[in-house]
Amino acid sequence: MRLRRERPPIRVERGERLLADAKAADGHLGGTRDALYLLRSRGTGSLGLEETIRIPWEEVQAADWDQDSSTLRVSEVGSWGEVRPEHHFTLEEPGLLLQLVRERVTASVVLQRHVPVDGRRGVRVIARRAPSGHHPVVWVYEYDEGVDPADPAVQAAAAEALQAARADVGPE
Repeated sequence: MRLRRERPPIRVERGERLLADAKAADGHLGGTRDALYLLRSRGTGSLGLEETIRIPWEEVQAADWDQDSSTLRVSEVGSWGEVRPEHHFTLEEPGLLLQLVRERVTASVVLQRHVPVDGRRGVRVIARRAPSGHHPVVWVYEYDEGVDPADPAVQAAAAEALQAARADVGPE
């Protein structure tokens, strides 16, 4: 007799297929080739609501696993000076989800280059693309602590680094 695995409660977009999933203390997480899905339970009993958040892999800034607390922290790409959306989930059994998250986030990074502007501090030019390749490259800057993006010298260094990086990546 073959046991059937319970179907995860996550609904993914048309054309996507869930590759890995894990139950969390307050919801469920899953990943497809194109995105991370977060299903969070809000409320209790008959008034309990579920919210599904879809984060394309190229918009995941970082995903950190704390083995001691079994917590996955996912932060999204954001704009400088604004609070980045961050999600915390305590996973009962992460299974293959952690491996999928690492592989998909890494696959979304086309190029990452650090340019010093003040000693070792500087700006990172990062090119990201959906791992499926269906979307154009997105370019972002990430500034080290203490670097002022409004400083004309920083802006010039960032623009020069971006131009060089675009030349290295080639046609997008």
